[in-house]
Amino acid sequence: MIHSTTTGRNTHMKSIITTLRNSVLTLSAAGTAAQLHAEAAAAPAANPLGSFLPLIVIFVIFYFLLIRPQQKRAKEHQRMLTALKKDDKIVSTGGIYGTITSVKGDVLEVKIAENVKVQMSRSAVSALVPPENQAVTPEVVK
Repeated sequence: MIHSTTTGRNTHMKSIITTLRNSVLTLSAAGTAAQLHAEAAAAPAANPLGSFLPLIVIFVIFYFLLIRPQQKRAKEHQRMLTALKKDDKIVSTGGIYGTITSVKGDVLEVKIAENVKVQMSRSAVSALVPPENQAVTPEVVK
C-alpha cells in the first residue's frame, strides 16, 4: 500500500512540476515578445540610403579599378586597329609575327616568312611590334 501511494504522489508531483514549467516558459516567451515589440516600436526607422550605401561604394570602387581601365584599353586597341598601315610590324592574337603588305578594308595581307603571305582580319591583330631602334615601353606595346 505504501508503495502505490508513493508512486501516485510522485506522478502527481511530476505533473505539477511539468505544468509549472510550461506556464513559466509561456509567460517568459510572452514577456520577451512584448519587450521585443516595444523595442521595435521605439526604434527609429532605418534610412534606406544607409542600407544601400555599401553596395554603392563597392560599385564605385569596381568602376574605377576594373571597368574604366578596361574601357580605356579597348578604345586604345580600337584606335591602333584603325591606324594599321602597310609595313607595320604586328603580332596576331595567335602569336604570329608578321609585316603588313597590303590593307583592303578589314582584311590585311601579312608577310610572315619569305614568300609566305597570309590574309587575316584586322581584329586578329593583337599589338604593334615596336621598331628595333625604339625602346619597348608599355605605351608602344599597348
